[in-house]
Amino acid sequence: MPTTQKSDAIALLKEDHRKVEKLFESFEKARDTKRKRALVQEICTELCIHTIIEEEIFYPACKDAIEDGDILEESYVEHDGAKVLIAELLESEPDAEFYDAKVSVLSEMIKHHVKEEEKRSEGLFAQAKQAGLDLERLGQRLTERKQALKEEFADGAKLPPPHTRSFTGHELVQDTPVQVSAAPR
Repeated sequence: MPTTQKSDAIALLKEDHRKVEKLFESFEKARDTKRKRALVQEICTELCIHTIIEEEIFYPACKDAIEDGDILEESYVEHDGAKVLIAELLESEPDAEFYDAKVSVLSEMIKHHVKEEEKRSEGLFAQAKQAGLDLERLGQRLTERKQALKEEFADGAKLPPPHTRSFTGHELVQDTPVQVSAAPR
């Protein structure tokens, strides 16, 4: 699916949002495990690239310009939560326990994140516009970085491990997975 080259940062980021929404919709309809795996790989790649360009370029540009710093902190935490699920999915297979549930939860997390960024008057994008950021220049930088990342991750190249900014100092312990059984009929 060819993408339209957008020069405005917000238009570019919104285009990414729409693309991932469509990929999640395709996953919901998929029944074949090979198709599910390919869709998850594409979803994870798109989200990985999107979070990198936001965290390296867009969020820092917004940091001192927007009024509501909490929205930026929440965005980092939401990204970090998504990164954990992305890492889990990339190391898993469609027939694994909780696979579909993880994709579903990731989809819901992304829907919430997108809604927060795109809120009309108080969302991050609206605040960036109100702050007078040079959205054309930011868009050019985002486009250049996105293209470089697409080339880096082309042809099935392994995505980098997640770098979290808000999750610190915790060691995770893998317990025995919960056994989910079908309800008696």
